[in-house]
Amino acid sequence: MVAAVLARNRIVAPDGWNRWLVPPAALAVHLAIGQVYAWSVFKPPLEGSLGLSGTLSALPFQLGIVMLGLSAAVGGTWVERNGPRWAMAVSAVCFSAGFLISALGVATGQYWLVVLGYGVVGGIGLGIGYISPVSTLMKWFPDRPGMATGIAIMGFGGGALIASPWSARMLSAFGTDTTGIAQTFLVHGVVYAVFMTLGVLLIRVPADDWTPPGRPAATSGRMVTTADVSAKSALRTPQFWLLWIVLCCNVTAGIGILEKAAPMIVDFFAGTSTPVATASAAGFVALLSLTNMAGRFIWSSTSDIVGRKNIYRLYLGGGILLYLGIVLFGASGIPVFVLCAMLILSFYGGGFSTMPAYLKDLFGTYQVGAIHGRLLTAWSAAGVLGPLIINAVADSQEAAGATGAALYSTSLYIMIGLLCVGFAANELVRPVDPKHHEPEGDR
Repeated sequence: MVAAVLARNRIVAPDGWNRWLVPPAALAVHLAIGQVYAWSVFKPPLEGSLGLSGTLSALPFQLGIVMLGLSAAVGGTWVERNGPRWAMAVSAVCFSAGFLISALGVATGQYWLVVLGYGVVGGIGLGIGYISPVSTLMKWFPDRPGMATGIAIMGFGGGALIASPWSARMLSAFGTDTTGIAQTFLVHGVVYAVFMTLGVLLIRVPADDWTPPGRPAATSGRMVTTADVSAKSALRTPQFWLLWIVLCCNVTAGIGILEKAAPMIVDFFAGTSTPVATASAAGFVALLSLTNMAGRFIWSSTSDIVGRKNIYRLYLGGGILLYLGIVLFGASGIPVFVLCAMLILSFYGGGFSTMPAYLKDLFGTYQVGAIHGRLLTAWSAAGVLGPLIINAVADSQEAAGATGAALYSTSLYIMIGLLCVGFAANELVRPVDPKHHEPEGDR
């Protein structure tokens, strides 16, 4: 019985199946779970209706990101074993149930249910959903793995662009009291369940003997393996930990700006002849979100041509120069600051979407989803480290009497140092030693 269920979960595409139906299936899940970046829409209503502090109202989001990394790391092997349909179904159930539990919590005035629902249950849906299509996409697109994963992970970056105005409109219609918030959560849970189910029904895995039409795209051939490495063995390789450092450093550098974007641009130009208004700062944040989303597709697709190692040289080396540009010339004009920040955020997004393809190049497709899940713990670490560096240094500089751009100069130099570490780690990446490869009969 169990075998039959798993077989249905791993439903194999029939002959002639159009592989271009698979990215939309993955996109349906990632666009939904990308809602997490729009949590800030709910903060003011929750604070006003339940009497919460800003710290408490952020707790469901923070816990959700932590659970994303943990569930991806712990559940990665289950995802590979049971298949993408199973994983997407689990993600849909958990993510939607998180909203429904949260609706109950708000309606009854029990905020701990919101934390449990959105943060824990919904966070599990985030992690499982994030990694669910990764290995399947790369099996369907061995010739263009960067582009394929870029399409899906672009959805995660862009999910907030849909969710933010939609949520705001519902709150406006239903009201921002406990009843209105509960109704909004309820609608979210139902709509996302339906939307994610479309991806569950559409997803297919290729037959074992399936090959893509045409010739594979050229990449950095020496770094691309034809062998496979298990998730357990990958943890024993230096390549895994070097890429962990690469991802952590790249994400730390990007998320530090993303989390502090609005106050940072206001502070940078406070007291100058071109101060930035709060409304303009909000537009700057939206612009960064767009470049974050676009970078996930553009740069990861480019990596199929230039190679994964080279594209990370751009992310990390280019990031060093861009941060240096902000430190030295950022306060001289708004266009310089905005352009540098946009490029940094495009590299931040590109780093997420290119990493699965980098892992596929080094470890093969056998358990790449599970390996990717374990690597996402670097995201969890960076999610704490980046904002901590920017905020802690800015607070200490403000206490020392600093103002304007001086509030951030020290933290920006720290980011440059972290990017240098990431650049060095990327340079040390080499092909995996054959002793870690899985025997043919064990795959």
